[in-house]
Amino acid sequence: MVLAYVMVRVDAGKERDVKQIVEKMDEVKESHIIYGEWDIITKIDVANVEKITEFVVEKLRKIEEVRLTSTMIVAK
Repeated sequence: MVLAYVMVRVDAGKERDVKQIVEKMDEVKESHIIYGEWDIITKIDVANVEKITEFVVEKLRKIEEVRLTSTMIVAK
């Protein structure tokens, strides 16, 4: 399994809406609204690095209110 954290920037005022959508995704283990440059931090657990790309591109970035993401893969 590959563990990663995805930082998400969303439209102003849409943090809670996006968090609720993201938390329903199978890959997501934790999701928190945060203050600062990013709006949400999401912890994901997937089978391999390719699945991270699938999650971010095909699921997360498809949410209308998502503006920007940054992914950090946890080192073993």
